[in-house]
Amino acid sequence: MLRLGRLAFMAALAGSVALFGAIPPHPGVLNYVEGAATIDGTGLNSKSIGSAELAPGQILSTTEGKAELLLTPGVFLRLGDNSAVRMISPGLTDTRVQLLNGRAMVEATVVHKENNIRIQEGAAQIALLKSGLYSFDADRGLVAVYDGKARVSADDRSVEVKGGREVNVNEPLKAEKFDKKAAAEADPLYAWSKVRSEYLSEASAASARTVVVNNYGWFGGGWYWNPWFGAYSFLPGDGLLYSPFGWGFYSPFVFYGSTYYYYTPHVHRSPGVIAGAGRVNSGIHPRLGPGIGGPGASSFSRPGGLNGARMSGGARGFGGHR
Repeated sequence: MLRLGRLAFMAALAGSVALFGAIPPHPGVLNYVEGAATIDGTGLNSKSIGSAELAPGQILSTTEGKAELLLTPGVFLRLGDNSAVRMISPGLTDTRVQLLNGRAMVEATVVHKENNIRIQEGAAQIALLKSGLYSFDADRGLVAVYDGKARVSADDRSVEVKGGREVNVNEPLKAEKFDKKAAAEADPLYAWSKVRSEYLSEASAASARTVVVNNYGWFGGGWYWNPWFGAYSFLPGDGLLYSPFGWGFYSPFVFYGSTYYYYTPHVHRSPGVIAGAGRVNSGIHPRLGPGIGGPGASSFSRPGGLNGARMSGGARGFGGHR
């Protein structure tokens, strides 16, 4: 009876909000599109978000536009203007894409040792070894690491590239320093990615609070669909994780306790990277409503505008919980 009641509530809830028909999340699902973009020539728009996916062999391309793809949980690939990427393998433990032309940036908040995330650029294979921020330029043959660590391999040679270094894959592989701050300030894709990271941090906070408020829908760390933000966001399995841009991604456990909590962003600068950060505060948030819980609380109030965020993904890889 409890399960039937929950299903009935979820069905009623789904009918009360305008969803984009989000599918169970996995590598290759479209999470955002802006301007002109296509998958194998088929145009994409706002209704494609959360429902379109890049299958093996298919190509996502942009002209005057940008797009964001999910990779493994906590890892986003963002494509710049006049760029194209082909999906090679969308597996959770074998995630491979090929940048055909133009620019791409990967924001990786979590990279597990079991993941095998690789970006092909020209004849080179780039394996992402740690969480971090990675920039790819197929037209110039450049791979730049703002933060993290990657292994670049080509022609039976390989080199490890750490934060603040870049490699030209069209030349004998050699990691050289670059000016992270100057590169970030001159790069429109960096600025766009930073804004997207902030939005997704807010979606993560809202979804995590909704899990606690509604006392259901938590299946562990993974992608969770938030209809108000119109995108999947990342909820860690426990605690609070910061993206390479400095924005927070929130587990429901951050908001569960005896204190009233809410999320607000604030500017945080790390060496060489233009970044922002999130923090948890007590009180009443002007957009998200009152904090939840309270000293000795055994039930939760439901602040307006937050209830019913539809949850997907979770402990079973990307899962299929919806």
